[in-house]
Amino acid sequence: MSRPNITLYTAQTPNGIKISMALEELGIPYKFEKIDIAKNVQKEEWFLKINPNGRIPALTDTFEDGQTINLFESGSILQYLADQYDPEHKISYPKGTREYYEVNNWLFFQNAGVGPMQGQANHFSRYAPERIEYGVNRYVNETRRLYGVLDKHLSQSKSGYLVGDHISIADISLWGWVAAAGWAGVEIEEFPHLKAWEDFIAKRPGTEKGRHVPSPHTMKDLIKDKAAADKLAAESRAWIQQGMKEDSKK
Repeated sequence: MSRPNITLYTAQTPNGIKISMALEELGIPYKFEKIDIAKNVQKEEWFLKINPNGRIPALTDTFEDGQTINLFESGSILQYLADQYDPEHKISYPKGTREYYEVNNWLFFQNAGVGPMQGQANHFSRYAPERIEYGVNRYVNETRRLYGVLDKHLSQSKSGYLVGDHISIADISLWGWVAAAGWAGVEIEEFPHLKAWEDFIAKRPGTEKGRHVPSPHTMKDLIKDKAAADKLAAESRAWIQQGMKEDSKK
């Protein structure tokens, strides 16, 4: 079977859209399947065979040996796409170069720092059954600290990108999270260089197309509409709490 033979299993989340953004930047064909995380489709047996952790995104492809390979964890998927399908280094840099390792710095910074901390800020600010000020302050403040690290770094960038002279999986990995800053209670205007970077990346055709997979990316508008935001948070709170109860029984 010819390659690529990619199917992306995804949802409209910061982690989900980073993969479709990368695929659009690369310009390679792919199929996608929307996973309804509110209905716990990601916990169904067929999906767990692809990602045993029961989370999106996940990706399948025909590997070099002709057999199917299952990929999960967004950072791992991004590295796979760069290794397998980016010989022209559209979203990466050659292995062994200074830029290659610097990209890894920021990729892991997102996966180990911004994502988990901002995710917890979202949870305690929007989804917890009761407001726990310590939890809110802890995670919102840590997200703001991490944003400050990014802002300082970008203030020194001559190209506008996180690394080198073109977009990379480091930029792609972080964009969806930064675009959702307000959902976590972080004011992006506090970080002018990061805000300029967010706008800069948003103008790319790959970002514009990829961020709307598998459904419209409306986070920026949602944050401005308090009634709509509160409604979505309440709906999400219900299924998140139910999912936590079910997970605790396993």
